[in-house]
Amino acid sequence: MTRALLALEDGRTFWGRAVGARGERAGEVVFNTSMTGYAEILTDPSYRGQLVTLTASHIGNYGIDQLDLEAATPWAEALIVRSFTERPSNWRSSESLSELLARRGVMAVADLDTRALTRHIRAAGAMRAVLSTEDLDPASLVAKAQAIPVMEGRDLASDVGTQTSYEWHEGTPTDFTTLQLALPEEIHNRHVVVYDFGVKRNTLRRLVDFGCKVTVVPNRTSAEESLALKPDGVLISNGPGDPATLDYAVDTIRSLIGQVPVFGICLGHQLIGQALGGTTFKLPFGHHAGNHPVFDTSTGKVRITAQNHGFALDPASLPNDVQVTEVSGNDQTCEGLQHQSLPVFSVQYHPEAGPGPHDGDEHFRRFIALVDQQRN
Repeated sequence: MTRALLALEDGRTFWGRAVGARGERAGEVVFNTSMTGYAEILTDPSYRGQLVTLTASHIGNYGIDQLDLEAATPWAEALIVRSFTERPSNWRSSESLSELLARRGVMAVADLDTRALTRHIRAAGAMRAVLSTEDLDPASLVAKAQAIPVMEGRDLASDVGTQTSYEWHEGTPTDFTTLQLALPEEIHNRHVVVYDFGVKRNTLRRLVDFGCKVTVVPNRTSAEESLALKPDGVLISNGPGDPATLDYAVDTIRSLIGQVPVFGICLGHQLIGQALGGTTFKLPFGHHAGNHPVFDTSTGKVRITAQNHGFALDPASLPNDVQVTEVSGNDQTCEGLQHQSLPVFSVQYHPEAGPGPHDGDEHFRRFIALVDQQRN
């Protein structure tokens, strides 16, 4: 057994057992209350710069299936769990979680008191932390945690997005969707450009499901370059870091709005909000889960959503022609917006993740309807 020590910037420390790669990792420690989905969480680019505490009681028990991975590589800095399963039982599994961690050099710690850690973060807020199997001196590790950069002011989206444009053609396998797929003659009939700030694969699959030809472009692509591709619509993806640092993206989105329909997800929601005149702020401990209720202000319906964000849009900063369409059932923060006259809207959560399981599909339908209206 290799011991591992987690030290928080406020001096709190937690011991555990290393189950992934050995070494030392630093970042913001957060907790995720999803009951399943550790593979998707591990590979979600929005977790760049974060140590993720999983509150579910068993992690690794169903192994790893490649279809569940949201990116080609894990992006979370480390996983923190209570009970870790070395030998999975699942016919879909191609390898164990421990094998993936070792192969990709990702640190993980088990047998740590995740309930105490989660309660501490819930009370004190997300904070800087260091996980180590090398430096086991609590005072030394706390000092290291206090020295790393805070999340505010960090542009992490530039680290995770693609550097070159590419086309995406893969849809959701029919075994894993009840969606009425587009007719064969409609496949690839709508051209959507996706700005990659850390896009998840399932977002791209969902666009293909709805009959879109998908072109993914680097997040620093200018509006002129995107419009030259003759898109029928533009999607602004999720991603990590502080949205207030992405002035280049806000300027681009501002130039795209009114030219083509624009749809934003998570970080994309925050960037669209800024492009329309709003501002963002840091949440105390963020929203990281697959079970967050969101209230639709126009219909009164409640959706169960998957979320992963540490910043939020200030609704009081939005101009009068921008409507808040959804709010969080937990803390009443802004979860969706739309412009009163322009074809642009966004949601703070992840409609492609489908924990409802299909609560978010209507947003893709809404985007497609705007695209078709623009084409006609």
